[in-house]
Amino acid sequence: MTHDPGPAFRALHSPGDPFILANAWDAGSARVLAALGAQAIGTTSAGHAFTLGRPDMGHVSRDEAMDHAQSLVAATDLPVSGDLENGYGDAPETVAETIRLAAEAGLAGCSIEDTALPGSGAYPRDLAVERIRAAAAAARSLSRDFVLVARADGVLNESYDMKEALARVTAYADAGADCVYVPLPPSMEDLARICAAVPVPVNALAAGRFLDVSRQAFAEAGVARISVGSMLAHTAAHALVEAAGAMLDHGDFSKMKRAQGLDALLLKGAGRG
Repeated sequence: MTHDPGPAFRALHSPGDPFILANAWDAGSARVLAALGAQAIGTTSAGHAFTLGRPDMGHVSRDEAMDHAQSLVAATDLPVSGDLENGYGDAPETVAETIRLAAEAGLAGCSIEDTALPGSGAYPRDLAVERIRAAAAAARSLSRDFVLVARADGVLNESYDMKEALARVTAYADAGADCVYVPLPPSMEDLARICAAVPVPVNALAAGRFLDVSRQAFAEAGVARISVGSMLAHTAAHALVEAAGAMLDHGDFSKMKRAQGLDALLLKGAGRG
């Protein structure tokens, strides 16, 4: 690739002054988000799976995910971070290879979770740490910068509690993760505990009960980055259901008026693409 998006992406991660990682589900949505002022783009495994007519969590192959990542990287000039699920395999060596492939795809970083997909159970802590250690070693061996995010998904999946989540993210940071992420902890107080417990930036998810939390409140908790996961993709899908339902059930086309003018945003957000 002709430029390294990693340093600019890393510089966005400032605890207490979080940027919003805008999760896109295809090249078009990436360009719209860029046109609206996003500073960086994230992929979303659930949003991507939806475009393929599949459920989330282990139903998209690594090759498909890398092709998808490349399409978003090509769509705008913004740094793109990949939601790469569990790294597409259990073994630490597999996760390391996924990091190398992610860099080749042009990603500025990625997240790796500790869920043993396609199920919802967590890897044992020792194995989960070794997976992040291998990913970090692979990232450090690259010829350019790469931001590795380690996700502790057990609270979200109800496979472990906050005490275990704190132990895991601390261990993930020690293993070389550049940023850690516990999706949807029980409370903002718990999110602040995570931020205080680790020496690296923390990602927070704006979804579920956290949709009513402002950026300022996330900042006060010490968060460095706010992602939205599949929420924008779900919002777009909801608009599809609403407009198509009115059209097919009642012959009412009026709800599609809001879609006019999208071409201008696509062109504005194209960048080098």
